[in-house]
Amino acid sequence: MSPIEHLVTSGTFSLDGGTWEVDNNVWLIGDDCEVLVIDPAHNADAIAEKIGDRRVTAVVCTHAHDDHINQAPVLADEFDAPIVLSPAEAPLWKLTHPDRQPDRELRDMQTFTVAGIELRALSTPGHSPGSTCLQVPELKTVFTGDTLFRGGPGATGRSYSSFDTIIGSIGRTLLALPGETTVHTGHGDSTTIGAEAPHLEEWIARGH
Repeated sequence: MSPIEHLVTSGTFSLDGGTWEVDNNVWLIGDDCEVLVIDPAHNADAIAEKIGDRRVTAVVCTHAHDDHINQAPVLADEFDAPIVLSPAEAPLWKLTHPDRQPDRELRDMQTFTVAGIELRALSTPGHSPGSTCLQVPELKTVFTGDTLFRGGPGATGRSYSSFDTIIGSIGRTLLALPGETTVHTGHGDSTTIGAEAPHLEEWIARGH
């Protein structure tokens, strides 16, 4: 079994009075015995089926837009796992789960180990105040949530977001990763740092 598993779930994203239909990537990292879940979206039953009888070491949320966290409490309770989220995401988290707090704080350079694989948290604010990517050096992979997609940075046109901040985060943190690093995103297809670097560097050079 590959240490990285993936399923796509469908639902809605709501913020600032608008609601949109979205497909989300849910990622699992681990082995036959234990897994870490990233961004449990929309369909708790489908995610639970994917987990099976394995132990869940943590439910890590890259950010707190509702389409990335709406099933976090259900799965955390079902599998007795902590929800881990940057404290800077508290205002967004409370919009979806006002009566439930995350269990642990997600901090820059924090590490997790699951099935002998180390993940490192990389603080990349911009799409939201506490957006965080998860790098897996051993697998030459980074999970970027909604910070970086195939084709460019995540959206910054809504509350709690900043285009200048996300471009700074990408330039300072993500473009420093090896070019062959696979980028597993929160929505859509995966890409690599090397494939995204040329046009991102153009935006940074223009001072945007």
